[in-house]
Amino acid sequence: MIDALRRNPDRLHLGLMLALTFSTGVIDAVGYLGLDRVFTGNMTGNVVILGMALTGADGLPIVGPIIALVLFMAGAAISGFTLRGKAAGWSNRTTGLFATVGIVLLAAAVPMLAVPDPAEPLKLGVTGALGLAMGMQAGAARQIGVKDVTTVVVTSTIVGLAFDSVFGARTKGHPWPRRVLAIVLIGAGAAVGALLLQVHIGAGMGAAALITLIAATLGHLGRPHPSAR
Repeated sequence: MIDALRRNPDRLHLGLMLALTFSTGVIDAVGYLGLDRVFTGNMTGNVVILGMALTGADGLPIVGPIIALVLFMAGAAISGFTLRGKAAGWSNRTTGLFATVGIVLLAAAVPMLAVPDPAEPLKLGVTGALGLAMGMQAGAARQIGVKDVTTVVVTSTIVGLAFDSVFGARTKGHPWPRRVLAIVLIGAGAAVGALLLQVHIGAGMGAAALITLIAATLGHLGRPHPSAR
């Protein structure tokens, strides 16, 4: 199995980043629908929500988006510090970061499962934890460097898909399958997250944690040259 994973690291990394894109959709659905209209993966959405909220529009939240933004940046900074000086690609440190993301997601689900009617401070704490985890994931994914699959946003992917299409620049050899998959999977993840929210708010976090931990394990096993890492 390990030899099979190592045979084509580029394909493995693409598959794992697409899986994490799906899990981000799940987490963003949990955040937006279950944590008072806050995105914990899509920071563009948070910036827009915060901008509108500061005008008092439609009773939009202010504290939640700020917490998510600050903790997301902290998570990305942690990834950058951890991976400082490391060559692009999967390493033991990358595995550690993705594993930490999964553990944080799982830990965030526990109080939501344990407390029947969580108070606002607890929800804000969970929002911060999810933002931290998604920032770490985005930073680690940046180190893997799969083109068009950042795991947390698909705006640039949509632009690339349309720009290079037969209706646009007609670029030869553009990777449209991965772009389509990234867009579809983040949407599918959001749909699954919304469905799991009907079961319990912690269910989506648990599912995303499981996906992330599996991705971390497979990526670790499939490292091209583990002895050199």
